[in-house]
Amino acid sequence: MSEESRAMIKSEVNAYMAEKLGVSKKQAGDFIEALAELATSQAREVGAFTIPGIGKLVLSQRAARKGRNPATGEPIDIPAKTVVKMRLFKACKDAILPPQG
Repeated sequence: MSEESRAMIKSEVNAYMAEKLGVSKKQAGDFIEALAELATSQAREVGAFTIPGIGKLVLSQRAARKGRNPATGEPIDIPAKTVVKMRLFKACKDAILPPQG
């Protein structure tokens, strides 16, 4: 990546989508917000949400485990918890990082 490369900000994403779809920036922003709202509610209620062509948001159980306090080195117990993961589809992964071989 060059020094000029950076992640797009929300207004840039809205502007890109508006131009690509031929709608206003407000309509594009409303669509993106509605998709985010749907994704979070479905992941919370159902445990998963698929974004076609990109991947799937899934809830995953992380088991309890032993760890270390980085400041003191003292062993600690880390409790079990639920986490959110994004699993990219193979086609999306391959488009971003082509397979080596």
